[in-house]
Amino acid sequence: MELDQNLIDAAIDQISRRWPNAEQAVAAAMYLEGGQILTSVSLDNFNAAANLCAETGAICQAYTMDRQVTASVCVSREAGSGKISVLAPCGICQERLALWGPTVQVAVPGPHTASGWSTRTLLQVNPYYWATQFTDDGHWPSTADHSW
Repeated sequence: MELDQNLIDAAIDQISRRWPNAEQAVAAAMYLEGGQILTSVSLDNFNAAANLCAETGAICQAYTMDRQVTASVCVSREAGSGKISVLAPCGICQERLALWGPTVQVAVPGPHTASGWSTRTLLQVNPYYWATQFTDDGHWPSTADHSW
């Protein structure tokens, strides 16, 4: 399933359900192969070391279900304005999503687009993925390569 406005809307809906009155919030949504959508939110904790990215819950759920993630989006409600923005996946979430390979689509901010976001693959976002140095052929590691 390809990244589209429906996936963005699912992440926005998750923010609205979890934090209807919060000035600032973050949520994520992911497509699984076949079109199922998983959503999750960041784990905010008084101890910042215990916090988790918004994508983490959906990533763990997909992995537990042994399902292929095909697309991922993270959105943020900005403090003050309440504006919703697309956030590119941080490096840690790129690493987590790498389990499903370089063709996973992610939303990235795109101020020059009508929607305010565009789609890139993990390979486009991270063309020099460090783990390619540990594969026999120098290509992006397979899911099996990620397992020990």
